[in-house]
Order: sequence, then structure tokens, then C-alpha cells
Amino acid sequence: MKQEHIHGLIAAPFTPMHPNGGLHLELIPSYYNLLKANGNTGAFICGSTGEGVSLTLDEKKKVAEAWADATKGDDDFKVITLVGGTCLQDAIDLSRHAQSIGLYAVSFTAPSYFKPASVQMLAECCKAVADAVPQMPFYYYHIPVLTGVGFQMIDLLAEVEGKIPNFMGIKYTHEDFMDYLSCLRFSNGKYDMLWGRDENLLSALVLGAKGGVGSTYNYAAPLYTNLIDAYNKGDMEEARKLQQQSIDMIRLLGKYGGIATGKAYMKLIGLDCGEFRLPVRNMPAAQFQSFKEDVAALGFNEYCSRAPETKYA
Repeated sequence: MKQEHIHGLIAAPFTPMHPNGGLHLELIPSYYNLLKANGNTGAFICGSTGEGVSLTLDEKKKVAEAWADATKGDDDFKVITLVGGTCLQDAIDLSRHAQSIGLYAVSFTAPSYFKPASVQMLAECCKAVADAVPQMPFYYYHIPVLTGVGFQMIDLLAEVEGKIPNFMGIKYTHEDFMDYLSCLRFSNGKYDMLWGRDENLLSALVLGAKGGVGSTYNYAAPLYTNLIDAYNKGDMEEARKLQQQSIDMIRLLGKYGGIATGKAYMKLIGLDCGEFRLPVRNMPAAQFQSFKEDVAALGFNEYCSRAPETKYA
């Protein structure tokens, strides 16, 4: 399989929910239009931001089908689905389903309950899933803060080299820049290393990153597009200023409760994705006005994503 690298911003979409907690799949066509209109080149669905671990197997398939339908005919927009990690048979089932509906790629993260005891065991897990869909690009999702599996990814690449032909690369959500650079340069830059920390995208660009996957690309893609443009033009002061704006925006996630605050940002730009499922804490309704005021103070209106049919107010 030809090693292709994805460039630009890949959003990690929220899974839209109704007030009763059920899937709001009818929103996904509008969601795709929003991402496309704001320069995203793909979507990484059912990941951390997409509450993949809180969805049933059937729900994950329905979400994947909705994204496949919404993006049908747009080969330039790459949809990657996270197929899990803890249950390998479920991951294989989801991968085959993703292949059958025409998604671009699948991604797999480390088993987090019975953790692999070595990088060799992790590579065996990757191979078991990747081999089920040999014609699809396969990405490993490295997020040790959530999985508790923190092997050096340079060691994983060395272990899979020549053994998993469709191993395309890694979604790298960790702050180990030494390891990340080594992965970028491994085997003459063969593997696609998608950066997963929005708040230090600039640092990854300096090392050689070409693509990133992030939750804030859902609602602030123009900010990062401008950051990448400034970096490519050599305007480092502008790039640093824009990265600081990203950091200030992301700090509000912590102030208002964490990952679920991203759905509050989505509500501000006109795409109400509902709330997160338990055990994630959602922002109390009484705090939304205070959040809205803090967001306005950041100048969010100047760089937020805009749906074709709505305007941020």
C-alpha cells in the first residue's frame, strides 16, 4: 500500500446527541458542511472528542454510516474512525464495517484495561486489527494520558516496520517532542505522524508536522489555518500570537469543566451537539452566560468557524 500523508486540519467531531442522550445523526450532514467550509481536510470520528468509548457497537456503526453518507463523493475529505482498543474482536468488526461503507481509514488505540506488557504485544494487537482490512490505511492512536500505555512510538514503528503493510502512521496525542521527531524521521519520513495537541501545534510544525487532528478545529479552524499560513511564510511572531490565542481558548475548557465544554463552543457557532454522556461532567446551564462572556472577551468572533447557513452571535 502506498504511504500517503494527510496535510492540514483533521477535526475530531463531537457525536451529536439529542436531549435524551440518543444519537442526533440528522445533524451530521450540516456538521460535514461546517468542517468543509472552514478548511478542514478530514474528520477523525468516534475518538475521545466523539465519545467513542461511551457508544455501543451499533451506535458506532450508525455514526460511521452517517459520516460516510454525508461525505459520499468527496474523496478529498478523509474520514477516519476510531475502532477502539480494549476488545480486539469489536475493533475488527468495526474495521470491516468501515471498509464496507467506504471510509478512508481506521484507527486503533492501546487496550487500556488489560494493558499490553511490551511494545511487541502492542504491535501484535495492531496487526490483528490492521490485517482484517489490508486495503485500508491503519493508524495507531497514541494517547497515553487516557490509555495509560506510554511506550515510545519510535519503538512501535520499529516493531511494525515490514510487518503491517497498511500501517499508515500515528495520531500522536502526547507531549514527547523527542519521540515525535524521531518518528517523523524514521525510515526516511515514511509514516504519517498526525499531531494531536492543538495547544502546541506550532511546536509540531517546527519539527515537521504536516497534519493535525484536534477538537478545537471543529469551532476554530480559521485560527489554525492562519497559524499554519503564518508559519509557512516565516512570520513566527504572528504564528506565536495565534498559538497563544489557541491556548487562551483552550484554557476555558479547564475553567468550565473539561472536554464537554467543546460542545458549548459548538452551540455558540450554531451547531448544537447536545451534551456528553456520563461519566463526563457537562457545564451547568447557569454557567453558560458566564462562559459566553469569557469567549467573547477572547475575540472568538474573529477566528471561529462559521457554518454556511449560520453566524456566530
